[in-house]
Amino acid sequence: MLKNWTNLFIYHIKNNKLFTFLNVLGLSIGIAGLVFATLYWNDEQSYNEWNPGKNNVFISISKIGIDEYWASSVVPFEEYFKKDFPELESYCYFDNWYEEAVLMYENKKEIVKFTYAQNTFFEMFPFTIVSGSTKNVLNDNTNIALSQDVAKKLFGNENPMGKTLDDGSRKLVVGCIYTIPGKSSMAPEVIVNSIDERMVSSKDHWGSYSHGLLLKLKNPNDKDKVVARMERLMYENSTVKNAKEEGITPKEWLEKNGITSTKFFLQPLKDIRLHAITECFAEGNGNYQFLLIMIGLSLLILVLSIVNYVNLATANAVKRAKEVGVRKVLGASKSNIIKQFLFETVITVLFSILISLVIVELSLPFYNEFLDKKLVIFGNQFYIQIVFIFVITIIFAGIFPAIYVSNFETLKVLKGNFGRSKSGVWLRNGMLIFQFAIASFFIIGSFIVYQQIVYISSKDLGFKGDQVAGVWYWNGYNWREKDYKQKVESRYLLIKNEISKIKGVKQVATGSFEFGSGNGSTSGFSYKGSENIQARNMGVDFGMLEMMQIQLKEGRFLFEKYASDTINSMLVNETALKMMNEKNPIGKDVEWNDKKLKIVGVVKDFHLFGPQQEIPPMVFFHYKTVDWMLQNASRIYVKIDSQNPIQTISDIEKFWVKNVDKVYPFSYDFVDKQYARTYAKLCKTKKLVFAFKLHCNSNCPFWIICFSNLFNSKKNERNCH
Repeated sequence: MLKNWTNLFIYHIKNNKLFTFLNVLGLSIGIAGLVFATLYWNDEQSYNEWNPGKNNVFISISKIGIDEYWASSVVPFEEYFKKDFPELESYCYFDNWYEEAVLMYENKKEIVKFTYAQNTFFEMFPFTIVSGSTKNVLNDNTNIALSQDVAKKLFGNENPMGKTLDDGSRKLVVGCIYTIPGKSSMAPEVIVNSIDERMVSSKDHWGSYSHGLLLKLKNPNDKDKVVARMERLMYENSTVKNAKEEGITPKEWLEKNGITSTKFFLQPLKDIRLHAITECFAEGNGNYQFLLIMIGLSLLILVLSIVNYVNLATANAVKRAKEVGVRKVLGASKSNIIKQFLFETVITVLFSILISLVIVELSLPFYNEFLDKKLVIFGNQFYIQIVFIFVITIIFAGIFPAIYVSNFETLKVLKGNFGRSKSGVWLRNGMLIFQFAIASFFIIGSFIVYQQIVYISSKDLGFKGDQVAGVWYWNGYNWREKDYKQKVESRYLLIKNEISKIKGVKQVATGSFEFGSGNGSTSGFSYKGSENIQARNMGVDFGMLEMMQIQLKEGRFLFEKYASDTINSMLVNETALKMMNEKNPIGKDVEWNDKKLKIVGVVKDFHLFGPQQEIPPMVFFHYKTVDWMLQNASRIYVKIDSQNPIQTISDIEKFWVKNVDKVYPFSYDFVDKQYARTYAKLCKTKKLVFAFKLHCNSNCPFWIICFSNLFNSKKNERNCH
């Protein structure tokens, strides 16, 4: 029986080469799109899956404003965890970001990603230990844990255990070597404990959101109890204490500072990649919305491919009507006919899946570049998903044509007096309309996305970054040293003065923020008892705003000739001014972090983070006004003459390597190019929709098939009648 079915299938392939090619190609494209989306889904879902504590380990998230969430917690909680939180198995304060620093061994050096954490870090992220032990490696700041890759780069085949490394400010002894068994929200190359030392100095600073906090609960269901106790401690040690110092009630203090109450949230590791309230870990969050769009569009393309296959199969079925009639006369049952046509569908889908895997394998490098991923076709989960796609495609693509053909009436088809029922006509025409609808959706959708990209690309950003180079600047300060803040400023001023002398340099300045990525410092300020306004802190040097051609709405910029501009002067942007509800802000005082600052100007809103992001409230002041602000500056901005920029950059590099930093490589980027990367997400969406539109329209080719399906079905009906 199978031999006869196979011979019949091969016979019809030979006589219907174009039909077979279109069917296989259409299904292959649809399945390939879903395979791509499946690989992406598997990769995003795999984060922290290897971690046995993914359900019990939580990160603390603090709500510090109406829509402002930070994945950091208040330092002084530590002394309470040990005695007041029986629900906890352990806890860990850590820096939930990476610091890129140089690590040196003899004549070798590598720029690596540091994470600073307490000694319980490996309880939260139990990496695989290759050599050494995690027991004591993070007990103090003299030891270091290395990833196997970094150890290989620095030591080669030499045993790294017990060897001494230098990070530029201290000596560190290698205590253990680890590998990371899977995708992880924290994947540092180096781990050192400097947290304990820092926490001692800020022991009583309630409200200092300086570190990430991981909590490992014995029972995940107890998280609400832990949160309630944390909020109570915060209330008692911050709100009540501050109110008492000011001689007012806690309620009055909250109203005065525009605060309702401090809220904490605990989110488990298993949800943190795709469902985090805010960005919690150094590896960042996944784009859940983008992932759903990919899955949805892929499913839509596969549905279109299946509908296309069904339409082609039913349109071609009329040619096989007499074959079915003869087989029925010879004794074939209806179920036998259905099995035969399902068998043909199985073979077709099998070939389609094989071709789709070839398409995916060939396209995967471009797909990985598009998503900035390293996806591979591998894994038991993926193979199970392929089988599932195979079965579902057969069910939906094969059953309807098989039943449709098996219902042909023997006498009518043999006499040539064959016609379809009205219900069959309506069903098939409905499927054709459905095809048109899906194709129209992709065409209209891609046009709308394109128009949005054009609009955002041509939008006035509020600043101009052309011919301004941002030179990556490592402060190199050691906060343990005496007068380190003054040393940071002296070093910056020396660099600024020397670079200003280089031919082709028009202006030099810095700011505690980066265009395209914003900044990480926010503080609340109040005005006339208004609600607390959580604004971005924009520490700047004189001339920084003017160099970027950021415009004033009213008032003035900061000038060196005014002594007060380094003491108590500030500017606000238009967004902050609206929240203040003040028509004449110039000369007015605001309360900023227990400092009284005077507004001397209002800056027009500009897009710091990206053109698609909402502009937050901002406050601008000279870095001397807040003495720690210069530490946040990671770029020195240089305005370069357009006549010979290459030579100017070369001269800056020579000076930099010789006088500024011999360890870190000279690195720069023009502001306009750096900012353009904020469009990457939008451009990916545009490319994604456009790619799916091509898949849709190239679905063998779609529009021609739709018309030919409709034409052939009518023609076949007329010929049979």
